[in-house]
Amino acid sequence: MAFSAGFSPHPKVSYANSAPTGVASEAEYVELGVTERCDPAAVRAALDDALPLGLDIVEVVEAISPDFVQRLEASIWQIELPGMGVAEVEIAAQKLLAQGEITVERLTKNGVRAFDARGPVVMLTAEPGSGCAILRAVVRHATPSVRPDDLLTALRQVAGLVPPAPPRVTRLAQGPLDPVGATVGDPFTPDRAPLAAAKN
Repeated sequence: MAFSAGFSPHPKVSYANSAPTGVASEAEYVELGVTERCDPAAVRAALDDALPLGLDIVEVVEAISPDFVQRLEASIWQIELPGMGVAEVEIAAQKLLAQGEITVERLTKNGVRAFDARGPVVMLTAEPGSGCAILRAVVRHATPSVRPDDLLTALRQVAGLVPPAPPRVTRLAQGPLDPVGATVGDPFTPDRAPLAAAKN
């Protein structure tokens, strides 16, 4: 592990666009600085062994290019809405998408901040789940970030959508935005390409 210089050295660990508190995620990324080249599979196994049950290292990729954080342009969110029907959630989603702008407010460390929760939304659809409707959203990363709770606030404003039970939120992916397919790609593609070429 590489450490910073100075009187109080710290390990070189950087979390990239971490999910908000209280939501699950299958797509969190951390960059680790090392002092020598390591086998990614060995690093993954060592980290996975050291972490508590349920917090899994899925993959370790050697960074070839320096702009990883800039590739995290959007996220795919899954919002499970217990006790809600697909039809009413789909209608609410369409009402949100029909708006040009929806201003929501959020309490931040600097006080209450108002921002547009509609602009960053690339895709919003509803589908059936087990005893719930599932809202799937592709949201472009912005400043401030539009979080799932901001989407739910916007849906309440434009369509009166109020889930009867707390929603269950999971980030399924984050990476470069594909606006045509309304999805996100693999953020490691630039790092995988040189390694694949070297093997061939």
